[in-house]
Amino acid sequence: MAKLRVAGTWGGVIEVELENWTLPMLRDEVAQRSGLDPDSIKLICAGKILKNDGDDVTQTLAQLGIKENSKILSSRGAAPEEGKSLMAEEERSRRLSRLKAAATALSKRHNDGSLPDQDYNIELEDQGGHTVKLGSETDQRAAMMGLMLHTKGKRLIEMEMYSDAVEVLLMAEESFLLCDPKILELVDNIPIMEIDIVWCYFLLRDVKCLADAGVRLEKARKGLERAHGKDLSRVRLLQAGQCPELALYVRLELLEGVVAYHTGQNDKALNALKSAHAKLLQLQVPDEILSLVMGMGFQEKDAKRALRLNNQDIASSVDFLIEERAKRAQKHQDDLKRQKEILEQKKFGVTPMNKAVDMQMLDRLVSIGYARDLAAESLRRNENDFQLALDALTNPKDNSSIQVYIESRKRKRQEQRAGTTVDELVSMGFGREQATSALAAGGNREEIIQKLLSVSEANPGIANGGAESSTNNVAQESISNEVNGEAEEEDSEMKDETMDERDAEIEDEIADEIANVDALSAYDINLDREIEAINEYLGMLDASQDSG
Repeated sequence: MAKLRVAGTWGGVIEVELENWTLPMLRDEVAQRSGLDPDSIKLICAGKILKNDGDDVTQTLAQLGIKENSKILSSRGAAPEEGKSLMAEEERSRRLSRLKAAATALSKRHNDGSLPDQDYNIELEDQGGHTVKLGSETDQRAAMMGLMLHTKGKRLIEMEMYSDAVEVLLMAEESFLLCDPKILELVDNIPIMEIDIVWCYFLLRDVKCLADAGVRLEKARKGLERAHGKDLSRVRLLQAGQCPELALYVRLELLEGVVAYHTGQNDKALNALKSAHAKLLQLQVPDEILSLVMGMGFQEKDAKRALRLNNQDIASSVDFLIEERAKRAQKHQDDLKRQKEILEQKKFGVTPMNKAVDMQMLDRLVSIGYARDLAAESLRRNENDFQLALDALTNPKDNSSIQVYIESRKRKRQEQRAGTTVDELVSMGFGREQATSALAAGGNREEIIQKLLSVSEANPGIANGGAESSTNNVAQESISNEVNGEAEEEDSEMKDETMDERDAEIEDEIADEIANVDALSAYDINLDREIEAINEYLGMLDASQDSG
């Protein structure tokens, strides 16, 4: 037997048979003595890592050059599964960071006057579906970011990614806390978010969060009472007698019962769970009623929602569904109008302070009688200051300068689309006036050159623009150069944020999820898990009473 001196994760002497032991056998022995996974052990001898692959698997320690009294350094590396776990955690952390950054960027673009996106529209609504007007820019950005993150958190819950959902919901909470509390009292987003966080705790079976869960549920209860009114009077008024929030209260009371049970308050738990069970029974939709509504041409999900909200009254449910269909159609039209408006804003560019052109100010100037492009450019140059823009338009010199710039910008866009420039066409021997007209007519570079050649063959006298045209070209080129210099300077001011690198993948995810949200989505809860949990905890309470 030979002795090997081991140091590192475990220190001591191991007796081995150098001619019979292999590297895996030595690694297993060191792992057993150090209490670690063999796959996480690295062995080093004479500065060389002894690898567990290739011939090393079958070679003996003697063949690997290990001798009597050799010193072996044992170090701990990540086991394959542990390494995968660490990589997964790092990826999760990166994705959450990307999500927060994307939500921050989206909320900033939509609330600081910079160019927004046409992909979605998100607003804070009260229980009646009416937009809540926020005051400061800070309130607007914070609320929008909170809403986006809350929506993402709900989506993660649906995907059963509860740990990620908690992280995202806590980010949403941080954002909402930046808003004026008095504004948020008008809506139930914060209380619903508190319930969603505790729901994740429950689904994760995270008992250590019991204390936090109790505090959050108490805040949720008070917040809902503020938003919905005592005995739900306010929400009844806003919802015209409907009861959309019933499923939400089922989840709240279930969670209150669970927390009470695990903190030894059995009477409180029993009352909460019985109340949740009673509400649950109210929400059960009989198959025959559901079939009747579906027979009128409505989808099962929509029909079930309508019947739940309207106490299973068929006539009211059908009226509700027809009204919701009309609302969706109107929203679609409004979204299309907004998208068109945003595309127009993008065409006008941004102000020197990177703000979009104010469309309301633009409409006012157009109503006075100014051309839309002209008014937009004046507003852009003057940071959306209505009076300064109007002064510029009434000043002949400034007005003329703006018109020249607009024409130059149009020409540059035409050149970009065509893949050629007026100067390039002039250098080929075509007259500037003819080249400008050909570009304005449209087409690619080859098509434009063919058109100019056809005109030249038909009218040889104007191939070079003529002597008079040549003189005019010199003057025009001088003006063009001057305008181009101005345009380049203006273009440097017009670089909007859409040119910045963005996380398109995450932003698209957020936009898609927001597109599927409506004023009643928060209350349209699938209660399958709640049914199981209520029955489970009522059973445990019965069992504890019997044993008592």
